[in-house]
Order: sequence, then C-alpha cells, then structure tokens
Amino acid sequence: MTPHSDIAVGDDSVSRRILDLIARRECRSRSELATTLGLAPSTVGLRVQALLDAGVICERGEGTSRGGRRPRLLDIPEDAGVVLTADLGGGHARMGLHRLSGELITTRTIPVTLADGPVPTLDAVCAVFDALARDTTVRAIGVSLPGPVDIATGTVHQPSRMPGWPGFAVREHLSERYGIAIAVDNDANLAALGEHRVQFGTGRHSITVKAGTAIGSGVIIDGIVHRGATSAAGDITHTRIDSSGGLPCSCGNTGCLETVASGASLVRQMRERGRTDVTTTADVLALAQDAEPEATTLVRTAGTHLGQALSGVVNFFNPDAVFLTGSMSASEPFIAAVRSRVYEACHPLATQRLRIEAARTGADAILHGAARWALDNMELPTGSA
Repeated sequence: MTPHSDIAVGDDSVSRRILDLIARRECRSRSELATTLGLAPSTVGLRVQALLDAGVICERGEGTSRGGRRPRLLDIPEDAGVVLTADLGGGHARMGLHRLSGELITTRTIPVTLADGPVPTLDAVCAVFDALARDTTVRAIGVSLPGPVDIATGTVHQPSRMPGWPGFAVREHLSERYGIAIAVDNDANLAALGEHRVQFGTGRHSITVKAGTAIGSGVIIDGIVHRGATSAAGDITHTRIDSSGGLPCSCGNTGCLETVASGASLVRQMRERGRTDVTTTADVLALAQDAEPEATTLVRTAGTHLGQALSGVVNFFNPDAVFLTGSMSASEPFIAAVRSRVYEACHPLATQRLRIEAARTGADAILHGAARWALDNMELPTGSA
C-alpha cells in the first residue's frame, strides 16, 4: 500500500489513523501499521503503546510469524468507550451510540422542534445522550445540523430553516457540558462521509444526495469531505432549473431545484391538484407506490430534475459513485429517473464506471458520518516525547 506521506508525526493524526486502520481490520499488527503508514516501527510503536495505555486498543492473540516472533494482534476492546451522535431534523432528532470502531450499536429517535431554539433542543438531545451512555465512557460526540455550519467553530451559519439558531455555538455549548471533543457539521456532508466510508473506506470520490423534505448534497474527494472556500461545496439545492416555472425559493432566488424536486415541493404540487389529504412526503411516495398517476408522474419528474442538476456535477467532477439517501431514495421510479437523466446528459467517459444507487446505510447514513467525524476529531494520546 502507498505510504501516507501527508501524516504529521508530531500530532495525533498518526494515532487517529492507527485507530482507524485497526477498526477497519486493514492492519492487525505494529509491522503492518508501519508499512501502511510509511513510518518507522519505533514511531508506530510509541503511538500504539500510548493507545494501549489509554485503553483505546488492546492486544488480542498472536498472528502468523514471518521468520521472527509472532506479532501481537491489535484490536479495539468493547469497553474502550463509545461515541455519541445526533442527527437533528426539523421535527425530530435521531441519536446513535457507537463503538470506537464506528459500529452503530443502537439508536433512539425523539420529536423536537428546531424553532423552539437551540438550548431546549439540545437539552432534549443531551437527556437521551445521558441515558444511552449511562454506564460507559463517552470519548467524543458528533452532531449533524440541517443547515450550514462553520466547522472551525462549530457554529450555525446562516441557516434558512433554523430560527433562533444563527450564530449559536453548538460545539461550545456541548463542550461545556461534557468536556470532550465535539464535532459539528451539516447533515448532507455527514451523510456523504458516512456512506462513502461504508462503501469505499478511504480514497475514491463520491457524491451523496439527501433527498427528502428538502434536498442537500455532500462531496467526498479521496475519502475526505470537500467543503469549499466557504463550506458551500456540493450545495446543488439552489441550482436553477429552467422548467421550474420561476417558483420562489427560501434563498431569495426563483426556480431552484428544491422548489420542484424536494419532498415539500411534491406535497405542495399534489395539494394544488386538489389532494388535500396529502400532507407529507411519505404520503406522496405511498401514492406513487400504489401507481397513482399524478403522484408517480411528480416523483419521476422530480428525479429527472435532480438528474439534470447532477449531470453538470458528474461531468465536471467525474465521481466513482452518486449515492441517494433520504425518504425519496426509497422510490425506485425516482432513482431510475435520476439515473436515466444523468446517463443521457453526461459524457460517456464520465459515466463509464459511475454507480448511481440508494445509499447502503439508509436512514443511518448521517449517524455513521457523524460518528466518523467525531472519531476524526477525538483527542488521542500521541505517545511522543
């Protein structure tokens, strides 16, 4: 494997990489770690020992000898601690409990109203956190928010659907309560990170689109979230769709993708057609599942619009995969329409090996990404002098 020459020996990035390699079972011994990381065995040995002393990893059995002593195999013990995650939506919050390998152990969902403000909402989330982790050590917390986030400060940044949240320091608020590493990011970025790590591990390129009541997307380059200069990378939500009819969008412009392809837009269009019994995205999808003509047409048209917006991105970026998550991804007609439009509109080289499919992680994509982001920010012993 190619050595990771970008790793700085003087910080804890080596320790994080070691933990990740052991968690994914890509490396099971000190010698394998040294080879993969391209570092001196003595450097790796110091970091491994520090992680052993902290109880984050353990030695479990012996490997096969290659001429010398049998190597001691490294693993993550079940009692090494946990990571907590939260996915905050407009009407609910979904919390997760994870092992340090990133494995999701259990989830809990509660109703919340973001319009109540950050403190009451986070207090409700923390009550669940405390119940989930009552008898274990919490090492880090990852939080997903349905709006732009300044990840340097963990602060909500100009959200369109989070009244009372702009400028609120989520990371600082939770750090004061728990005194551990808190990692905060946008939900689409974390969905992209979670799905990519499950599908590919490190390396390679992908786009994950969260298509539900609203639309968001995240971009992964070489296994890392690409956020752009102002953390706006991947936001196809406000791509102009010429056939949209010039509908006004929450961003202040007209004709944005979200006005014609989101779950909320489908609900609005069904109600405009006299279907006052339709109140949620799930209602529209259920009607399409039963082959109701108007609902089916709207779902397929939404997929075509999304495919049109994605085609320019695919041509420009040339990813390995486009993953679809959120409630709309449960509709095969929606996915088929996305796939058809992208393949029709893109250069054949851009789609030669392109995968367009529903996310494997399903409803847990964001929690997986939040856990990964928390682990990437978790404070670890370096073992350096």
